[in-house]
Amino acid sequence: MALYSERSKWHSAQEPLASEEYVVKAMPAVLGTVEMTAFFIVIVFFITNANTASTAGPAALTYLVVGAIVFFLPSVIATAQLGVMFPYEGSLYNWTHKAFGGYWSFFAAFCAWFPGVLVMVSAADNVLAFIQGLNRQWVMQPWQQGLVIIGTLALAGLLALQRFRTVANVILVAASAIVGALVILGGAATWWLLSGHAPLSDFGEVEAWLPTLAPHGGNIATFGLVILAYLGAETPLNMAGELKHRRVITRHLCWGPLVVLLGYLIATTALLIVEGPTSGALLPALVATVDLSLGKMAGNLMAVCLIIFFFAAIVAYNCSYARLLLVAGIDQRLPAGVGRLSRSRIPARAILFQTLMAIILAALIFIVAPLVVHVGSPVDLTTEVYNVMLASSTLVWATSASFLFANLIMLALRNREAFHAQLILPAPVLWGSVVLGLLSSLFAVVDSLIFSWIPALIPNGSWWYIIGGVTCFCLIIAAIGSMFAASEADWQGLNGE
Repeated sequence: MALYSERSKWHSAQEPLASEEYVVKAMPAVLGTVEMTAFFIVIVFFITNANTASTAGPAALTYLVVGAIVFFLPSVIATAQLGVMFPYEGSLYNWTHKAFGGYWSFFAAFCAWFPGVLVMVSAADNVLAFIQGLNRQWVMQPWQQGLVIIGTLALAGLLALQRFRTVANVILVAASAIVGALVILGGAATWWLLSGHAPLSDFGEVEAWLPTLAPHGGNIATFGLVILAYLGAETPLNMAGELKHRRVITRHLCWGPLVVLLGYLIATTALLIVEGPTSGALLPALVATVDLSLGKMAGNLMAVCLIIFFFAAIVAYNCSYARLLLVAGIDQRLPAGVGRLSRSRIPARAILFQTLMAIILAALIFIVAPLVVHVGSPVDLTTEVYNVMLASSTLVWATSASFLFANLIMLALRNREAFHAQLILPAPVLWGSVVLGLLSSLFAVVDSLIFSWIPALIPNGSWWYIIGGVTCFCLIIAAIGSMFAASEADWQGLNGE
């Protein structure tokens, strides 16, 4: 039986959105707990964040646990609460509409959608990195890298256009592949120690586990990046209208976050033991860790697991974020055509649009920029442009994540009795999560503005202005776009479209 045959018990001041009824009637309910857990793992768990975390030494493990407590768990709790109250396609878009209305719903959705396109490029770049892990002499020039990334995005886009049951099976394979990769990493670290090697990080000093503030930031900069690594808890629920049962919402939010946290801890620990905090920062370090401990054959198997995982991550992001365009088109905040479904009952036009956008971004970063701008080496320029865009879009994403907590506050203020009647956890737990989530997301934004992601290429003093400027520009575009979207919806509504 399809989910949501009866309306939510919450009586909102907002009228029901057209997308709330359309999706459950037009799209098949194929996602169970296992599939949604797999989507959660593939979307949220970017294992390469362990490389960044490892630069802080054993303190990285402290940051991962604290970040999970102050941001990841609050985000999961907020997502579960909102998902139970409003189990509709579009997640944050729908929830923000209920709390703040049409303008802010489009703004929050845009701030979530825009980074998703760049994360698709980032995942394709990781596919390239692990292909190079098989042979480090392959694809050395930026234009060559750009062509491989574009080809990867195109292939992933074609896969995303298949029947959703097929796509869900691919995501299940990818989740299995990353679990296999973690088993290999854990085995590599264990064998390294059992074979008589000393860990290349000092785990015995208490100070190594603690945050440090030095003249240039110490390891505190890593904490902000760790918090940002936990973004995206709500993203799988963009497909909430396609769930088999309502209980899938809470069940996948129990298992998925547990796997993500354990995954980050295992990967970071393995890097610290075998590679050490400095070498672990390099992207191929995950494969090199296995190479050093278990040999080249195991390392190649590790690389293949990661290639499968990141290729499927592109598909998962494409499918999930296409649902934001879908519901916006159905609700007349974007041209209606973007919300049309293919014969397979998937938002094919939205998927094609996102794939094209990602390909254009990849071409600009890896091909056009090195050819047009002749400042320094092409490789450095590509790295600078890529990290500036990724950092700025991540901060925009963090802005959208803050709406998880703001929505709960507004909904409680609007109808306290109805809100508390649907609490899935005690009120003190929920409001503690709201406070922690808002404060930690603010800290992550400030931390990422102050400390450069690539200090060797862009110093902290310049980073602040560049990232702050680009982020503000993106938010202004989102604000202007939201005004047009709201006015378009009003105009079409008046004309009976």
